[in-house]
Amino acid sequence: MSISATKLARQTIRELLELGICDFVISPGSRNAPLSIAVYEAAERGLADLHVRIDERGAGFYALGVAKVIQQYVVVICTSGTAVANYHPSALEAFHSDVNVLYLTADRPARLRNTGANQTTLQPGLLAPVESFDTATPLDLSEILIGGPVHINLQLDEPLIEKDAADWLSGFTLKEVLADSISKETLEVNPSGVLIVGHDRAGFSAEQINEFADILDWPVIAEDPLSIQSSLPHASIFLADSGIREALHADEVIIIGRTTLSRSINSFISEATRKFVIDPRVEYIDTDREADRVFSTIPHVIKHATPQAWDQLWIDASSSAESLFEAGLPWSEQLALRVITSNIPEDCALFVGSSRPIRDIEACSLPQDCISVFANRGLAGIDGNIATALGIASRFERGYAILGDITFLHDISALVNTTSDNLTIFLIDNNGGGIFSTLPQASTPGFESLFGTPHNLDLERVVSGFSVSVQKAKSEADLVQAISARHEGLHVVIVEVPTRNENALELSELYQRVAKAVRIGINLA
Repeated sequence: MSISATKLARQTIRELLELGICDFVISPGSRNAPLSIAVYEAAERGLADLHVRIDERGAGFYALGVAKVIQQYVVVICTSGTAVANYHPSALEAFHSDVNVLYLTADRPARLRNTGANQTTLQPGLLAPVESFDTATPLDLSEILIGGPVHINLQLDEPLIEKDAADWLSGFTLKEVLADSISKETLEVNPSGVLIVGHDRAGFSAEQINEFADILDWPVIAEDPLSIQSSLPHASIFLADSGIREALHADEVIIIGRTTLSRSINSFISEATRKFVIDPRVEYIDTDREADRVFSTIPHVIKHATPQAWDQLWIDASSSAESLFEAGLPWSEQLALRVITSNIPEDCALFVGSSRPIRDIEACSLPQDCISVFANRGLAGIDGNIATALGIASRFERGYAILGDITFLHDISALVNTTSDNLTIFLIDNNGGGIFSTLPQASTPGFESLFGTPHNLDLERVVSGFSVSVQKAKSEADLVQAISARHEGLHVVIVEVPTRNENALELSELYQRVAKAVRIGINLA
């Protein structure tokens, strides 16, 4: 049975609203006009929050950012053709992060496919591996929106706009959504173990992880040390030393989520006697994940008392490393990130960009109270980082982001979208891809052209060109001042740091100094 574009759009938007979904991110277009108008009408009634982003790539990441915060579906709507393809990067991130984003794409009728019709391609399945539904009639969305990203491709036939003044939102009621009950499994563990928490925490809240860590009472290593109060700082540095890893060998490790960063942590995991994984994604994404036991939810733990000597050994290792940081670091990327994370206020959001910043926070920062930390760790890409941070900031009184210069430039088009949300971006400027200077390809011929990629741009002028307020920070004092100023709206702080080569050398020396201090601290020297 055929249905007009206006009626199909209204029925779809109404059902989403009745499911409690109220955030819609729209990019302008013709084919999606019925959907856009329906969302606008719902927003005028106070039933929807409407966000407009002019490019679909950024819109997808903005929706991803909002969804990370609210833990509910966010709908992103676009027209047909290449607009849909621009969703793919964020769809991949949403899939591997298991974030609730609904990609609602407008399409021409199926009869026009493969006929040479304008702006018509094979949109169903274009966002794979996200599951796709192709339809010209209403769907039962309650059966589809059960968790994780979804793609619904709506075939909208002409005429796209009708003069229909019907009150299609009358009698609006929220549907009751029943939560699934999950029975906990039981895990009996040995005393000498270590809890390792991946950056995305497998979708669990920081509160859930902190509660589990308290029950387990093991030493804790966290890729996001800011959020996990019991985490031991600097583990990714001192575990790079094979002798220290051997001395701290664990009978058992429990890994929550994925470990996406440090080779040292992954080496430590591989050397453990037994391994347990906790991650809901093992049921439908990471189905080949291997461990001695794999859990899709946090199990009930039966354990023996942790030996004091074992606990103290880890405390001594971490404390010995921290003593070097307390003694002071030279001005560097590592010091800059430590200063930022130590000074941003409570009850704010912090988005950490991929590449060097997220590694430096893991290695150098201390746990903080009441900061909500986010990152795109599904595929650990630099795509869409500004847009994601903007989406996250929209749900907080104040947001911060730390991005490398290449990451920032990669998503600079996101700055064209005006915002009244308070987001301060710390832009780490080392004139290129600093992460590669710390990797094996640093010594290969053609390194600067292929990996270093210096942009040689005056970033202050670039940012100002978007009418965004900007300042520079060249020292610890500059950074502290920039944070305390609490700028309104979108603000960029360009953090000028030593060259990439200088930073790579300083980082190598820091690892050596930490290893020496920890060896002494645990009587291994």
